Amino acid sequence: MEALIEIQDMCKIYNPGENEVRALDHVSLTIKKGEFVAIIGQSGSGKSTLMNMLGCLDIPTSGTYILNGQDVSQMEDNELSDIRNKEIGFIFQGFNLIPNLTAFENVELPLIYRGVSKHKRKELSEEALEKVGLINRMTHKPSEMSGGQQQRVAIARAIAQAPPIILADEPTGNLDSVSTVEIIGILKGLHQAGSTIILITHSNEIAEEAKRVIKVKDGKVEADYLNEERDHEKRA
Repeated sequence: MEALIEIQDMCKIYNPGENEVRALDHVSLTIKKGEFVAIIGQSGSGKSTLMNMLGCLDIPTSGTYILNGQDVSQMEDNELSDIRNKEIGFIFQGFNLIPNLTAFENVELPLIYRGVSKHKRKELSEEALEKVGLINRMTHKPSEMSGGQQQRVAIARAIAQAPPIILADEPTGNLDSVSTVEIIGILKGLHQAGSTIILITHSNEIAEEAKRVIKVKDGKVEADYLNEERDHEKRA
């Protein structure tokens, strides 16, 4: 598998000088196309800063970030916006749905911004809602759906134009255990279909669902392992 993400010696420093905070401290990592990676860390570990870098929501103080062959390390805001649109589907803990729009309209909206034709938008939106099992709820508004259903709409919105990367930030944080199992199942299905999944979490239990785990602590990568290797070590 070829590299989709290559980060070399990345630092993110806030308040440079005497009271500086190194949110990321010389981080290097590679994520290949088709991987399912969990990035885990406690509050203040640097995992949210790393997520912002991976999602092109911020740029590093130093170091390089090659995303799908492009150096995005020092891009301007408008360039980063274009990269986010093309390369990354975001899923957030808070769903981020627009309350007065239906499920279909929420999924369709980013496609309008991307200039997709009306006929193609309908096709892509319905396909995405079908994949998450919500085609029969597409005329419902967020207030008419459960938390798990709202998060499935958010996933449909993220995958509608098949971006290379799905970046899921604590996607089960606001959900009950039944909905959590559903959402993790959908992410696994997307991975099996070829998507690259990056899951940000503070939960060891959720991280165990991924194929690979990157543990972040004090702005550094503390551990990077495959779950099947860890399982083998436990059994040995």
